[in-house]
Amino acid sequence: MSNITLKGNAVNTIGTLPSVGTTVKDFALLDSGLNVKTLESFEGKKKVFNIFPSIDTPTCASSARKFNEEASSLENTVVINVSKDLPFALTRFCAAEGLNNVETLSDFRSNFGDDYQVTITDSPLKGLLSRAVIVTDENNKVVYTEQVSEIADEPNYSAAIEALK
Repeated sequence: MSNITLKGNAVNTIGTLPSVGTTVKDFALLDSGLNVKTLESFEGKKKVFNIFPSIDTPTCASSARKFNEEASSLENTVVINVSKDLPFALTRFCAAEGLNNVETLSDFRSNFGDDYQVTITDSPLKGLLSRAVIVTDENNKVVYTEQVSEIADEPNYSAAIEALK
């Protein structure tokens, strides 16, 4: 399990992020139209999984905006925002913010959080996803991970983008 904090208070996740060099597991997440998206939906693309507790928090919103901004300049790359938020909330946020360079997918009824080891097991955020970034190459091999140690902090955007080069 990963030991992280929420405003300085201890929080635990179900496990640790996939290791660099391993292949990520398949998933079944829902898009804004309630269509199922899987790993195959992004076949042949580099992937940045921007994982967070809820789009309706300032840090999560900032990370979605920042990765949207960065995604527009990356070739053969998709940024996939993942949270337990309902697809409708994610769609509302992205529409209001003009975020169109990212995929925003919901884990509200799948096992992504457990498979990727980011489900929070205690604290007021129990059941939500921790703040993490997983970057893969075109073949779904992990090239970079970051389990953000303080949930209220933003991820290291530069390191994630650099891992794609």
